[in-house]
Amino acid sequence: MTTSYRRRRADAGTAVWAAAVTSLCAWAVAPGTVGSLERRLFTSVNGLPDLLRTPLWLFQTVGVLGVPLGVAAAALVLRRLRLALASVLLVPAKLGLERELLKALVPRERPGTTIPGAVLRDVPSAGPSFPSGHAVIAFGLVALLAPYLRRRWLLVVVAVAVLNSLARVYLGAHAPLDVVGGACAGLAVGALLNVLVGVPAGPGSRASPPR
Repeated sequence: MTTSYRRRRADAGTAVWAAAVTSLCAWAVAPGTVGSLERRLFTSVNGLPDLLRTPLWLFQTVGVLGVPLGVAAAALVLRRLRLALASVLLVPAKLGLERELLKALVPRERPGTTIPGAVLRDVPSAGPSFPSGHAVIAFGLVALLAPYLRRRWLLVVVAVAVLNSLARVYLGAHAPLDVVGGACAGLAVGALLNVLVGVPAGPGSRASPPR
């Protein structure tokens, strides 16, 4: 049985709104300061008990560069070749967007420099902070996996991605807008990769065939 692949309008729409939110976050943090509301949000998460350190550290590892490659390997075993390709492409896309573009344009330092009293749990105290690269990877995978997973499993993946982003704030690596911007950047990149490689066409899906 041959699988039919399509380019979904939903992915194009996700890429547009997620890129717009990323741009708004970049604009908001461009001065390099942390506003009072964001600081309160940071403190409420960063100040959670130390007993959460190990489980949240484990969740934050979902955002490391090796995870998309692991997804690609699993996709190859399952003969989901387009998912494997998109997962591999997520790594250079993330590096280019995060390091070469956003962190070069947005001069925001990490909470160890910008938020007095920030609790740092084995994370750098200085360096570019926007966006969170871990959030880019985690939510990029959410976008890539969405066409392949049943709803309940997709909700699990989303929950893991959210915990990954919360963990980065808890550990003191990022302020809230860093992870929001990173999450939306990841959704935009993942959705664009879906448009590029195509995804399985589900019954009744609104999609246009790859050209």
